[in-house]
Amino acid sequence: MFGSNAQGNLASAIIQYFTDDELQYEQEEINGMPLFRIGFEADNGRYRGLVRANEDLYQVTVYFLLDTAVPEDKRALACEFLTRANYGLTIGNFEMDFSDGEVRYKTSVDVEGGQLAPQMVKTLFAANLLTLDRYYPGLMKVIWSNMAPKDAITEIEGDLE
Repeated sequence: MFGSNAQGNLASAIIQYFTDDELQYEQEEINGMPLFRIGFEADNGRYRGLVRANEDLYQVTVYFLLDTAVPEDKRALACEFLTRANYGLTIGNFEMDFSDGEVRYKTSVDVEGGQLAPQMVKTLFAANLLTLDRYYPGLMKVIWSNMAPKDAITEIEGDLE
């Protein structure tokens, strides 16, 4: 079968990270998997977090969601912005649900054959929040100020061409 982790080790490492950093969270179980809900405020916005621990597959996935849905008439532009943002990212990626305009950033790790440490969870959170918060103002400019996606990315990343 997969890996050598005992059942519950992923959730334990997540809870340990939350406890060590004194973070408030809610825990529930969906389809037999632990799901944690958490909120964070960063420099540019407030974000809702979801953390899934798939003990059977030894995978942890962290999502942080924007508080603003992309209006239907702006989703194609937002998609271009998010695709341009994703192009050079090494840890994680942006996702957008075309049906409702929800935007989220995802980081994940597969620890098959190893152990998930609280520091690894902290790294997933940091990579997620720093990236989401960095690109958030650009996405808002594309949605609400009609800035061209390419121009918004250049403003964030500089001219990489």
